[in-house]
Amino acid sequence: MIILLALAAFLATLVGGLFALYLKDRLHLILGFSAGAILGVAFFDLMPEALDLAGSAYSVSGVMTVVMVGFVSYLVLDRMILLHSHSPGDGHNHRGVVGAASLSFHSFLDGAAIGLAFQVSPAVGTIVTAAVLTHDFSDGINTVSLILKNGGVRREAFTWLLVDALAPVLGVLSTLLFVVPAEELGLLLGLFAGFFLYIGASDLIPESHHAHPVRWTTVMTVLGIATLYVIIKLASI
Repeated sequence: MIILLALAAFLATLVGGLFALYLKDRLHLILGFSAGAILGVAFFDLMPEALDLAGSAYSVSGVMTVVMVGFVSYLVLDRMILLHSHSPGDGHNHRGVVGAASLSFHSFLDGAAIGLAFQVSPAVGTIVTAAVLTHDFSDGINTVSLILKNGGVRREAFTWLLVDALAPVLGVLSTLLFVVPAEELGLLLGLFAGFFLYIGASDLIPESHHAHPVRWTTVMTVLGIATLYVIIKLASI
């Protein structure tokens, strides 16, 4: 059963990424939707889960501080350490790679969440799996979008898509080898919520508006937020 759910997460991520690859001419709309989706994941999924998991050991202020640490850490990494280039000839853009790697690690945690949830009970596992599958599709889109918009080629985007799609499978399998205290997992989710807030607000939203009409990209961003809100709420019923 667990293996089948891991494969479902793999397929959901892969389909989302292929959607982004084959609609490259509409990338500004996809980026707009991705920005909303990644912000929706941070606000409606990662931060609530972080507070729930870490709440017994850490205060709300402590968890939100970790979220801010994630945001500031990604800002410093992006602005001061990577020193990325936007030149057309730059075929290896570190910004896109770091973003894709962060999404892939988040997908690994998604898989681990599935495995750990099923250790609690089948009911909890089912709810967590439903939530994971709904935004794995967006993770695939986000991974491809981050690579393509930062000068990466389709082959590189597809390679990272495969990494991101395999990550939840490895995450599920990893739970057979270790147990992560719920409180510490909550802090990890808070850290990645901060990463995603930076990626969505400071990276994807500005890029989706660049040289394109603002109206439709804004509509797509709001649609991305609304879509993730509805899906995650339905998954938690």
